[in-house]
Amino acid sequence: MDTASDNPFRRFTSFWLGLAIFFAFAILFVFLSPLLSGKKDQGVDKAAAARRMGIKEEMLKAQAGVLPIPVESVYTKAGGELLSVAPAAVEDAAQIVPGSPRALALAAAPDVKVDIVQTDPDAPIDPAVFEAGKAQYILCQACHGPDGGGMPGLAPPLANSDWVQGPVENLIRIQLRGLTGPITVSGVDYALPVPMIAQSFQTDEQIAAVLTYVRNSFGNKASGVTPEQVEAFRGEVGKPPLTVEDLIKPEPAAGKPNDQ
Repeated sequence: MDTASDNPFRRFTSFWLGLAIFFAFAILFVFLSPLLSGKKDQGVDKAAAARRMGIKEEMLKAQAGVLPIPVESVYTKAGGELLSVAPAAVEDAAQIVPGSPRALALAAAPDVKVDIVQTDPDAPIDPAVFEAGKAQYILCQACHGPDGGGMPGLAPPLANSDWVQGPVENLIRIQLRGLTGPITVSGVDYALPVPMIAQSFQTDEQIAAVLTYVRNSFGNKASGVTPEQVEAFRGEVGKPPLTVEDLIKPEPAAGKPNDQ
């Protein structure tokens, strides 16, 4: 038997040598672990990023089929349109807030009464006006849909609508004042939980163009709208939103009774 293993000094040095080796491996592990895990996480992140990019591309392809412009440009275009619009001149416009003296005076004032000459629905539409209205419609499609089909529980459809093809003053006044309350469109009831917001910040030309476009798209066929017709109702800007009772009842669409 080797008695050297019973040497106290050798046992002492072996203990500290083993302890030093243990700490050396521990320190090495601490420094190498982040590098190894980082490479692993980086691989996971790359795979996840690739998956997200694939989903985004699929969504863009699907949206490209219904949106007239790339989806990334929708808000840019809408924002640009809003920024480029010069607000229509309205007396004391800054005071038209709920409960203000100006708002109370407007609410008490009688509605504008104008006899608009309805133009021939078969008259040709200026292509430039039609294209301008199509561009303006991008502000409307968030609620009424890119195809005019409306949004269930939010906004009624514009497609094949008796109201859209009805008296032109209805649409002009709705654009200038907004609309609230229930409405029946082509025989279907809509509660309008969210009132339509007035679009009076648009110019007469822009409102005329978008209404002309809507009245001659999505299965509708009606006369165009002129800036002069819009201007005739500018005196209603700032008044409370309209209800169905404030409008002229349109003729029912073919085969679709209108109860309102």
